[in-house]
Amino acid sequence: MERLRAIVIGRVQGVGFRHFARTQARFLGLVGTVRNDPNGNVEVIAEGPRADLNELLGALRQGPSYADVENVVPVFTPATGEFRGFEITR
Repeated sequence: MERLRAIVIGRVQGVGFRHFARTQARFLGLVGTVRNDPNGNVEVIAEGPRADLNELLGALRQGPSYADVENVVPVFTPATGEFRGFEITR
């Protein structure tokens, strides 16, 4: 099990990106959180098998139809096991 922390850069706030990320992560059976950060980006933290995290990463690079993703900065680390589901946080 691994952890993905991804910073999604672009027009990603106010376009349903957090809901999109949560839906994708839950579909893949991942746990973690997604939130808007103060500088206009979205931060995703997800834990699960590497293959599923890579699939989520691909979805984050596309985003929902109203988003304009300029870049996604991923960092993989060992999972901590702190999450039980996948939620939107503030």
